[in-house]
Amino acid sequence: MKVLIRGHRQSFRTVTFDAASNAVRLIEQRLLPHRFEVIDTCDFRETATAIRDMVVRGAGAIGATAAYGLAQGARAFRGNRLDRFAGHLQNVYHTLETARPTAVDPVNAMDEVLLAMTRGETVAEQQALALAAAEEFAHRSVRECAAIGRHGAPLIKSGMRILTHCNAGWLAFVDHGSATAPLYAAQARGRRFLVYCDETRPRCQGATLTAWELAQQGIDHAIIADSAAGHLMQRGEIDLVIVGSDRTLGRTGEVANKIGTYTKAVLAQRHRIPFYVAIPFSTLDWRLRSGREIPIEERSPDEVLGAVGIAPGNRPAPLPSAGSRSRAARSGVASGAHYVRIANPGSNARNPAFDVTPPDLITGIITPAGVFRPRDLWQERSRLGWTTAASATTTRTIAHPPRR
Repeated sequence: MKVLIRGHRQSFRTVTFDAASNAVRLIEQRLLPHRFEVIDTCDFRETATAIRDMVVRGAGAIGATAAYGLAQGARAFRGNRLDRFAGHLQNVYHTLETARPTAVDPVNAMDEVLLAMTRGETVAEQQALALAAAEEFAHRSVRECAAIGRHGAPLIKSGMRILTHCNAGWLAFVDHGSATAPLYAAQARGRRFLVYCDETRPRCQGATLTAWELAQQGIDHAIIADSAAGHLMQRGEIDLVIVGSDRTLGRTGEVANKIGTYTKAVLAQRHRIPFYVAIPFSTLDWRLRSGREIPIEERSPDEVLGAVGIAPGNRPAPLPSAGSRSRAARSGVASGAHYVRIANPGSNARNPAFDVTPPDLITGIITPAGVFRPRDLWQERSRLGWTTAASATTTRTIAHPPRR
């Protein structure tokens, strides 16, 4: 997508890779919407920290970041013994896999990279294959999100009022986004509509990231408190809901997404409003058989007990030139931002980051292959990227290739 910098619109992807410095390049999303900055993570541990601390977030974006992080870790290995290389890769994989456990995209992305690496017979060959596979995952993610836009655009009619939740835009992917892809495609076809952005407490990604994206794109929108959606639905002021997903079960159609998604689905069904979920193939989990098996990340209570922003009177730093570089911040709050406690002193909090929406509350799932009913995913699995390997438990190790 394009970002307005110093009066000029420039194209960016959320995550890229600098092979010369073996660095993953990320948009520092914790600074948005006040400042736009691109940062480098210089080893796989920094890359995992950037995922965990939400420098980069969103299913597809952290999937691509994990793929690049695995390649980054592989390329940093010095030596030619495949057994030691395999042990090193297991450590890299585990570090990246555990950074944010609910989303399945990082696991699917890294498994693709590992599978591609098995075609190499030497450490050097496998290192080269790792980066090529990570690049292919990122490029394919862009193509899939563009396809989501094409399939979802017919749902968007001029004059509609559309509710989103959290950020499933291009910032959450490599480009285009999932839930926003139909919006961007409909806009390109000349349709005008209004988007309501749920603020999405506690980190407010709807108010900060989705609203920023839509403003950059020139789409009419308004930010609402999370609890206002039911009121607007009751008054007939919302016509459609589109959200993203961090893990969708191919066997059951259950959808894990940002906390509050389930609430919106219940409200939408109560008011007979279509509720759609938009996902690329990498968000599908073909292994788990129940939404109760999905690991639900619990984040720091501080996110609920306080808020992060720019202090009154503290002007955000000017926009850097495209290509500016710095090391990733090591804390959960970006440099230049300020944390303010808003809750009662001494009180604690619970902070589940995701919930699971059952299939009977979902009108359809928008994929790169078309729109499907949730319970049809399994019977349509051959069209949705399923393979025997995708449904099997993987050892997630690099096997020594056979000698020729």
